[in-house]
Amino acid sequence: MYDNTCCSDFQSAVDEYLIRHRSVLDILTKYQEASARVNRAIAKAVTECGCIQVAAARQSVPENASYSDLKDHMSSHLVGEPCPQCQEVIAKELGHSMFYLAALCNLTGLSLHKVMQQEHSNVKMLGVFHLS
Repeated sequence: MYDNTCCSDFQSAVDEYLIRHRSVLDILTKYQEASARVNRAIAKAVTECGCIQVAAARQSVPENASYSDLKDHMSSHLVGEPCPQCQEVIAKELGHSMFYLAALCNLTGLSLHKVMQQEHSNVKMLGVFHLS
């Protein structure tokens, strides 16, 4: 059902090449920093490049909409798509975040593949109620 090769190869590479910051405290703070850099990359796509815009307003949901229909009425508040340069920066920062996620999996003895597989199963089973 799932191809484990990509996840296990990535997780093994992280284990092999993460040398300096092997402490759980280092990894936790580096993961948090990497997540902040993802946020910053998206913010810069808005504020410096301008390739995307944020058009935030209160979500407008019809009174008679069911919970399972909410997706059709909810907005991401993003207008446009990141340009190739911003996509590259965002992807790079997401990659760093994934690196430290894999490092946390390594320290805790978890398989990144199994974590993703379990979360996928949860999403499929619970559907729209997964994160409510």
